[in-house]
Amino acid sequence: MLKLNNIEVTYLNVIRVLHGCSMTVEDGQIVALLGANGAGKSTTLKAISGLLHVEEGQVTDGSIEWNGVRIDKKNAEEIGKLGIIQALEGRRVFEHLTIEENLVVGAYYRRDRRAVKQDMEMVYNYFPRLKDLRRNTAGYLSGGEQQMLVIGRTMMATPKLMMLDEPSLGLAPLLVEEIYEIIKRFNTEHKTSVLLVEQNVRIALSIAHYGYVMENGRVVLDGNADFLKNNEDVKEFYMGLSAMGTKKSYREVKHYKRRKRWL
Repeated sequence: MLKLNNIEVTYLNVIRVLHGCSMTVEDGQIVALLGANGAGKSTTLKAISGLLHVEEGQVTDGSIEWNGVRIDKKNAEEIGKLGIIQALEGRRVFEHLTIEENLVVGAYYRRDRRAVKQDMEMVYNYFPRLKDLRRNTAGYLSGGEQQMLVIGRTMMATPKLMMLDEPSLGLAPLLVEEIYEIIKRFNTEHKTSVLLVEQNVRIALSIAHYGYVMENGRVVLDGNADFLKNNEDVKEFYMGLSAMGTKKSYREVKHYKRRKRWL
């Protein structure tokens, strides 16, 4: 369904952030895009959704295809109408609107009012807390409630591909588990593809079918979720576990050489 072919992304015609990045998201699949801060994960999502232009970035080489059609030259509105919807990092709610008004904004491209109303009830079914607070101003919600609202607003756009950027950021562990269960349930019930950017490798791989590990703008490792969970490099450098299964302090790691895919 979605295919990135050796893309490069450059900001301000000077700063190259992605260096020949390739990946695929199959129909109905949850794909995790993993890596540390600055690896290029968010830039990858913005390249797909067309939001690079807002930050003076552009795809300078390679191509991005959606169902066999190139989309890397399209603007964000055109890409959104194709069903590729991105939820930005940082719980970007419309603070002065109510929860219900935020959800209506998510259905901006849609014209069937009855279907929009039905999908709003669907969102409330996934997030009952939002229904209880639907008349409340979004800016006064807790961090967890705002994250629920952002994901619910994305659902309202009836995405064919839902891209979520760090949905666990700053949330309590129990709430993270709850949100990830809802993402998995939505994927199962609606067959919606999900591209998930996440630093929390353990939780991401608990629901993903496939994953890519990025470092310094390159994909250095990929495979199905079970393969990545059992990979010694992933366990040590992203889960903090040594080969014996015990936690290792990063202060003890003076030097390492990862087995990089391109070497």
